Amino acid sequence: MSVRVSIVGGSGYVGGELLRLLLFHPQVTVAQATSERLAGKPVTTAHPNLRGVPAARELQFTSQERLAPCDVLILALPHGDAARAIERFAQYAPKIIDCSADFRLRDPAVYTRWYGENHPAPHWLERFVYGLPELHRDAIRTADYVSGVGCNATAANLALLPLVRAGLIDQSRDVIVEVKVGSSEGGAQPSESSHHPERSGAVRSFAPVGHRHTAEVMQELGLERVHMSITSVELVRGALATAHTFANAPVHEKDLWRAFRAVYGSEPFVRIVREKQGTYRLPEPKILAGSNYADVGFAVDEATGRIVTICAIDNLMKGAAGSAVQCLNLMCGFDERLGLEFPGLHPI
Repeated sequence: MSVRVSIVGGSGYVGGELLRLLLFHPQVTVAQATSERLAGKPVTTAHPNLRGVPAARELQFTSQERLAPCDVLILALPHGDAARAIERFAQYAPKIIDCSADFRLRDPAVYTRWYGENHPAPHWLERFVYGLPELHRDAIRTADYVSGVGCNATAANLALLPLVRAGLIDQSRDVIVEVKVGSSEGGAQPSESSHHPERSGAVRSFAPVGHRHTAEVMQELGLERVHMSITSVELVRGALATAHTFANAPVHEKDLWRAFRAVYGSEPFVRIVREKQGTYRLPEPKILAGSNYADVGFAVDEATGRIVTICAIDNLMKGAAGSAVQCLNLMCGFDERLGLEFPGLHPI
C-alpha cells in the first residue's frame, strides 16, 4: 500500500532530506512540496543533489494555498509556524509529523519557560507523541500526530537513556552534556554568524547555557538536573553529545556494556561503538553523514564513578528528517527501516 505524503516547507535543509528519502521510499508517493519563495520552480532549484531523479524532475514547489489532501503531511517549517496554523494543516491529512519544536513539550508552562512566549495552540500539545522511536515506538505506531525531535536533544537522550533505564545515575548530582554541532544546524537561511569567513575554522560556543533542547531531555528522561552547552565546530553535518554523569554506586565497564546492550541490542538504528583500539574507537558524526544511524559509546572512571557517554548523529537525519521517516514507517505499518538503511560514507 502506497501512501501520498506532502511536505510543507520543502526548500530548507530538512525538507531537502525528506525529499531525498521519500522519493526513493518504496511505499511513498511525494504528492507536493511547498515553498512560498520558490513556488512554481522545480524542487531541484533548492536541492541540486536530486537532479536526474525522475520523480524530482516532475515535482515543482507549490504554495501552501495550493495544498491538497494527502495521507500524511510532514511539516518542516520555522519555529512557531506549525503551531499557529495547526488547525488548518489538520484538515489536509489524517496524520501529521511536525519537524519543528512546536509540539515537542507536553506542558504549556514548560514551553513558555523555555521559548519565552505562550504556546499558540496549547490544547494540541497532548495530542502529539514525541517522535523518537527508541523512546516511544508503540505510541508512535498508533498516533495520528507525531512531533519532531531536537537534534541536540536526540544525541543527548540516546547517550543517557541506558544509564537512566539501568538506574545508574546519581540524580542528586548534575548531569552535564556538551554537544558539538555542524553548521547545518543553523538552517538554510544565511546569517552573519554563518557567513563563511566568520564560520570557517571556528570553534564557537553559541549556547553555553539555556539551550531549549534541554527541556526535551528533562521531559523524556525524567531528569531534573540537566545542563547543556552547544558548541559549533568545523563541520557541516553532525552532532556529537558527550554526557558527564556520576554513578550512584560503584560501577564497572561491564555494567555499562550490560546497560547499553539491554537498551540498544535490538534497535535497528543505534550501534554501540566501544572499541579497544583503532581510529574509530568511539562514536564520530563524520562517518554518519546522510545516514539515520546513531552511534553510542561510553567510558568510566571506576575510581571516581564518573561515567561519560557519547552519541554521534547526523543532525539532519537521525536528528530531524530520518527520525521523521522512521516515525512515518511506524505510523503507516511499514517496516521501520524502509528507505533508511544507507550506512553513511567513508572516507568523506
